[in-house]
Amino acid sequence: MQLKELADLLMIAEIRGDVNTDISEIRMNSQHVQPGDLFVCVPGISGFQEDRHRFAADAVKAGAAALVIEYDVDLDLPTIKVPNARYAMALFASHLNGYPSLGLSLIGVTGTNGKTTTCHMIDSILVQAGYTTGLMGNLGTKIGPTMIESDINTQEPPSLQSNLKKMLDAGVEYCTMEVSSQGLHMGRVLGCEFSTAVFTNLTQDHLDYHGTMEEYLAAKGMLFARLAQSFSPDPAKRKFAVLNADEEASTVLGQLTAAQVLTYGIRNQADVMAANIQLTSQGTSFDLISFAGTIRIHLKMVGTFNVYNALAAITAALAENIPLEIIQEGLAHLDGIPGRMEVVDEGQPFLVLADYAHTPDGLEKVLSTIRGFADRKVITVFGCGGDRDSGKRPVMGKIAANYSDYVIVTSDNPRSEDPDQILIDIEEGLKEFGYPADRYELIADRKQAIETAIRRAEPIDVVLLAGKGH
Repeated sequence: MQLKELADLLMIAEIRGDVNTDISEIRMNSQHVQPGDLFVCVPGISGFQEDRHRFAADAVKAGAAALVIEYDVDLDLPTIKVPNARYAMALFASHLNGYPSLGLSLIGVTGTNGKTTTCHMIDSILVQAGYTTGLMGNLGTKIGPTMIESDINTQEPPSLQSNLKKMLDAGVEYCTMEVSSQGLHMGRVLGCEFSTAVFTNLTQDHLDYHGTMEEYLAAKGMLFARLAQSFSPDPAKRKFAVLNADEEASTVLGQLTAAQVLTYGIRNQADVMAANIQLTSQGTSFDLISFAGTIRIHLKMVGTFNVYNALAAITAALAENIPLEIIQEGLAHLDGIPGRMEVVDEGQPFLVLADYAHTPDGLEKVLSTIRGFADRKVITVFGCGGDRDSGKRPVMGKIAANYSDYVIVTSDNPRSEDPDQILIDIEEGLKEFGYPADRYELIADRKQAIETAIRRAEPIDVVLLAGKGH
């Protein structure tokens, strides 16, 4: 594809150099540039992303054929100067890959917690219904039966659109995608035609990026505002917003979209509800009461939070007219998700669980669930990420103190921060709670922290390894 074809997609752009230059791929990481690529110089985001204009010369050395820029760089290469490089990148990536989201049904899941589990639940139901599926999220990209590792939750447009194209080429009919607030705010999913958007919940996280909970919610709202603004007589083109009726934020999200709103919940009246919930250490069962009928649901996963995740997945499946019996089977066959209340069984006489919980709400939900079935001590190993929302650190310290018999505070991706300082921030919460000093340790080395927890554990205890690193 020639540079001119991409430039012609923009009403406002300043083009310099040979517009007939051939473009093979689009990149925003100079280390990945191959000869013939278009390198996009996206601006920097303080604390999160460096200004890619700084790496334009490196991209040229690697063989970049042209550049997209927001401000001038002193390089002799064809360039497209634009007001918004991120918008141009998303548009170009979608065009270069043939607008792949138009060829499949795309379901987006957003929320603070539960995105990964809900996506995998939806995928399991769709597979049970006989569809060829794709999945994008925290655990990687699944194209049909093949899972490919990924180092990012919501991918940047060049990778995202390329993977959607690969899915289309592989015969994928449905793709379920985790859509993060940062991904929405950065424009990563611009150009994606979602058929259904699912909201799980909203609790404190990412305030280092968004600043306030209001801005955090506004970012989530982009998915629903872009979902639909018109109606269609074609059933295949109808859009759905799946909202948690037990979350106040759902009122705001419901007002942002012209899509049909379907609600789920436990406490408040909703279109899809759970009743007669039975929670055990081995799994969860509940009566599903919905506009499509009533049926008993069995999960191999534990916790009330997984009832919510299941309700979200069920509602999304009902929007696709999948029968209740298929939904029931799809959920029953799902063994679990890596790092989501995952049992680590090496024959030890105590239970070890690995869970991704890295927010106050996530940690509290997991620990309260464990506390509900633990017969003896609960030993918690957790930390907080560096260069991220520091306000949640003491809050998570208090939560760990409230539910645990012993706490080991450790590293969880400190990035550029001093790991010991992060531990001290968390310790403030333990101290404020009045947690005895002989019932917790600060161990920056995560491996050592886990080994310490395992050595302390006695028969029938429960050890929780929380956060990233599963």
